[in-house]
Amino acid sequence: MTSPRETTFDAKLIQRARLFKALAHPARLAILQYLAEIQTCITGDIAEELPLSRTTVNQHLKELRDAGLIKGTVAGVKTNYCLNAKAIEALRKECNCLLEIIDVKKNFC
Repeated sequence: MTSPRETTFDAKLIQRARLFKALAHPARLAILQYLAEIQTCITGDIAEELPLSRTTVNQHLKELRDAGLIKGTVAGVKTNYCLNAKAIEALRKECNCLLEIIDVKKNFC
């Protein structure tokens, strides 16, 4: 069964909204920045860097993983996380596209 959102809005808008929702928390932005700096790490390393519990970090990692922005590779009992380069480039394109559409220089009132 489809939700009203899925029948009311264009699929591209729904996709953008899901992506931007994953970015709508400062902890998730901090995780992305941290992964960009160090390339790859395990959950415990991230939890040590942020003022959050490991459980909370795991919840934020799940949101980022579900959005496709990060990848996790299981190594024994730990998971190594890194940025998903293709998804980050797609994010860049989506942001640029949206900003072009709403460019205030073109469409201001």
